[in-house]
Amino acid sequence: MAYRKLNRTSSNRKALFRSLVTDLVLYERIQTTEAKAKELRSIAEKMITLAKRGDLHARRLVAQYVRRESLGLDGEGPDAIQKLFSDIAQRYQDRNGGYTRIVKIGPRRGDAAPMVVIELV
Repeated sequence: MAYRKLNRTSSNRKALFRSLVTDLVLYERIQTTEAKAKELRSIAEKMITLAKRGDLHARRLVAQYVRRESLGLDGEGPDAIQKLFSDIAQRYQDRNGGYTRIVKIGPRRGDAAPMVVIELV
């Protein structure tokens, strides 16, 4: 297997990573477990690379995966897909990968799972 299953079914795993990618795009920094962050890194970098292309087909491919959520209340402000294509893709236009950073922050209280912060560089 080329990926971690995280003890979830495929549909549950896909929903988990859709939510994590959307939150990473909106907040640009999230806290999660180390195993989830390592899998999230590859998905997020693929989405940013698609956004750098900027054409309609790339936008549709990203829209299949990233949810249309926005930061503001009542749907105000740009949603995750707009932010990815307008802000984040422009920021990394001259960069050839390595858009995310994982920083370890220690074990989680309760089950001692290794926690990390994954953020956009």
